[in-house]
Amino acid sequence: MSSRQGGKLKPLKAPKKDKKEETDDEIAFKEKKKAEAEALKAAREKALKGGPMGGTGGIKKSGKK
Repeated sequence: MSSRQGGKLKPLKAPKKDKKEETDDEIAFKEKKKAEAEALKAAREKALKGGPMGGTGGIKKSGKK
């Protein structure tokens, strides 16, 4: 019989972090990031909904041969 344990040892649990108070700058930064993310999401949806960019609709053929 060996005295070694087999298998993977479980890591020790880290203590819970205390919630820190956010400053006005941090709150404003988070609001700004959130607004940017919403604008990006809206632009992405608009781009997916629309057709090809530029109002011409792609390459047009004249019909002449």
